[in-house]
Amino acid sequence: MLGPRPLAARKGRGAVSNLQGRYEFNGREEFDDGWEREEDEAAGIKTVVTDEHAKSILSRNASPDIPFKVSLNPYRGCEHGCIYCFARPTHSYLGLSPGLDFESRLFAKVNAAELLRRELAKPGYVPEHIALGVNTDAYQPCERELRLTRQVLEVLSECRHPVGLITKSSLIERDIDLIAPMAEKNLACAAITLTTLDPEIARTLEPRAAAPARRLRTIRTLAEAGIPVSVSVAPIIPFVTEPEIERILEAALEAGAIGAHYVVLRLPHEVNPLFQEWLQAHFPERAQRVMNRVRDLRGGKDYDSDFGKRMHGEGVWADLIRQRFSKAVDRLGMGEFRGRFGRLDGSQFRKPLVVPPRPSPAAGKSGGGNAAGQLDLF
Repeated sequence: MLGPRPLAARKGRGAVSNLQGRYEFNGREEFDDGWEREEDEAAGIKTVVTDEHAKSILSRNASPDIPFKVSLNPYRGCEHGCIYCFARPTHSYLGLSPGLDFESRLFAKVNAAELLRRELAKPGYVPEHIALGVNTDAYQPCERELRLTRQVLEVLSECRHPVGLITKSSLIERDIDLIAPMAEKNLACAAITLTTLDPEIARTLEPRAAAPARRLRTIRTLAEAGIPVSVSVAPIIPFVTEPEIERILEAALEAGAIGAHYVVLRLPHEVNPLFQEWLQAHFPERAQRVMNRVRDLRGGKDYDSDFGKRMHGEGVWADLIRQRFSKAVDRLGMGEFRGRFGRLDGSQFRKPLVVPPRPSPAAGKSGGGNAAGQLDLF
C-alpha cells in the first residue's frame, strides 16, 4: 500500500524534507504514488540564486544575550544546509519552506554595498561594530562569484568601520587583504564555527560547509595574518557533538584561536521538526536519547526562547556543559577573546567618500542618474 514517503537522507543536503512553513495557507504532504523516477531523484535539488534589491541592509536588535547590536546579512537562505540553523524559519516569511527551500532557493542582496554606503553617510549615524554573516553565512558558495560580502568589506574598510565576521567557510581567506589591515587598526576580528571534528558527522550536519580540518586550517591562516580569531563551538548537540567539546577547543587553540564561545542546540519554530527528521534519518538509534537530553536543557520543553536560557539552556546538564567549557577555556588560556568584539574601535570612523544617489521612479524609467554616485561634501 502506497503512503507517505519514508524519511531518507539526501546527498549534499541537510534537510530531509520540504517541511511546510507556518505562514503557508495550503497544506501539503509528500506522498509516494509510485511514479517517482530514479533519474529525477539522482539529479538532486539544484540551487537557485535570485537577485534581491533590498530596501534596508542593517538589522538592529536589543537582545541582552547577543554581543552585538547591529548585523548585516548579504544573503537570505544558506547553501551550507546546516540542519540546526536558527535562521531557517525566516524562509517562511517568503512563502517558502524552511527545509530544502532554505538551502536551495537563495536570495542575494545585490545592492548591499550601496545601501551600506547610504546608511553610513547619514548625518546622525553613530558607528557600532557590525556583525557580518550572522543569520546566514556571508561566505556561502555563491559568494565566490557574486562577491557581495567583499563589496561590503570594501565599504567598511574605506570608512574604517569596525566589523566582526563569523563563518564556517574557508572563502574568508580570499579577503585577508582587506581584513588584516583592519585588524591591525583594531577594526576587525573573526570567528570560525567548528561544530565537530568528525568529518562523517559534519558531512550530514553541515553538508556544504568546509570540512572540519579545512576550518582549522582557516583559523591558522587568519591567525598567521594577524587577525584575532575565536572558535564558535555551536551548536553543542547532546550525544552527537557534545562529547567533543574539549577536543574541539584543543584543536582550535593549536590552530591559533585565542578565544572561544558556545551555544547549545536551539530548536525554534520549524527547526524543531526538521532537526528531528534529520535525527531519525542519520541517528535513529539515539534520536530519543538526544531529544530527552535537549528537553533536560530546556526545562522539559523542546525549546525555550527566554533571554538568558535560549543560548546555554538551564538545569543540571546545562551547568555541566558550562563547567566543562569554562574549565577547558581556562586551562587552555583561551579567555583573551572575551569581550573583544565589543572593544573594536569605532573612533576611527569616517563617512564614505562616495554616496550613491537614492533611486527614484523617474530615474528608474528613464535610466538616468549618476551611476558612479556623488561625492559627500561633508
